[in-house]
Amino acid sequence: MSRKGTKQTMKYMLKKIITLIITLLLVSMVTFVAFSVIPGDIATTKLGPSATPERVEALREEMGLNKPLPERYVSWLKGALSGDFGESYQYDGVPVSSLLNQRLPVTVLLAVMSFIIILVLAIPLGIVSARKEGTWIDTLINMLTQITMAIPAFFLGMIITFFFGLILKFFQPGKFVMPQENLGRCLQYLIFPAIAIAIPKIAMVVKFLRNSVLSEVKKDYVRTAYSKGNRTKKVLYIHVFQNALIPVITFIAMVAAEILAGSIVVEQVFNVTGMGRLLVTAITNRDYPIVQAVVLYITVLVIVINFIVDMLYQFVDPRVRTE
Repeated sequence: MSRKGTKQTMKYMLKKIITLIITLLLVSMVTFVAFSVIPGDIATTKLGPSATPERVEALREEMGLNKPLPERYVSWLKGALSGDFGESYQYDGVPVSSLLNQRLPVTVLLAVMSFIIILVLAIPLGIVSARKEGTWIDTLINMLTQITMAIPAFFLGMIITFFFGLILKFFQPGKFVMPQENLGRCLQYLIFPAIAIAIPKIAMVVKFLRNSVLSEVKKDYVRTAYSKGNRTKKVLYIHVFQNALIPVITFIAMVAAEILAGSIVVEQVFNVTGMGRLLVTAITNRDYPIVQAVVLYITVLVIVINFIVDMLYQFVDPRVRTE
C-alpha cells in the first residue's frame, strides 16, 4: 500500500472510531434516560405496597434515586466504562456484571454458530442459483428461499423443537446445559436454535448474492474476460464473485446484527439461558440496571460488528477510503 493509501486508511479508521464512540454515548444516554423516566417507583415495587413512606424514601436515598438525572447518568456511565453496572434489584444485590458474564458467552456462542451456518450455506447456494439461472435448480432454490424467508425464527424454533426434540429425540427440549458445565452438550443443544435463527437469514443472503452476481455478469468487464479466452469458472470466481461480494458484505453485517436481536426471542423458545432470557426477565421485574446493561452490551456488539465490516469493506473496495 502506498503512503497516500495508508494515510487515507488511517483517516477512514479514525473517522469510524469517532463515529463508534459518539453512537455508544448516544445509545447509553437514551437507554438510561428512557428507563429512568418510566412511570413507577422501583423502591415501592421492591418494598411492597405496605411499606411506609419513610422506608421508601430511605431506600430511594440508598439507591441514589433522589439525585438529579444528569448526575445519576454520569455516575452510571463512569461505572459502565469500568464494567460496573450496579446491582440487580431482582437478584438481591448481585452485581449486574456478574450476571452478564454468565449469560453473554451463551448468546455470543449462539450468534457465532448461526452466522457460520449462514455463511457456509448461503454463499454456495447464492452462487449456484446465479450460475443456473432459469434452470430447475434456480427455480427450486428461489422457491425454498421465498418460503423460508417468510417463516419467523421463533415459529421455526417451535417446529424444530417438536420434530427434532419431541419426535426424533435428538435433544431434550428445555434441558439446556451452560458451557461452563459441559461445552460439548451445550454446543449440541445450541445447534438447533442456531438453525432456527439461520434459516430465514440464509434465504435473504442467497437472494441478495444471486441478484448481485447476476448484476455483475451483465457488465462490460465480464464480456472482456470471456473474449480473452477465460473459462466460465475462472471469470465467475476471480472476477465476478469478488465484485459481487462488495455490497453483500454490508448486507451480511446487517444480518449479523439481526442475529443478535433474533436470538433474544429464540432463546425463549428453546429455554436457552442467555442474554435474551435475562433481558425479558429483567423487563418483567422492572430490573432496570440489568435492562440498561443488556441493551448497552448488545449495542456494543452490533456496533463493533459493523465497525469490523467497515474495515473489511474498505480493504475489499479501496474506493471507500476516499468517499
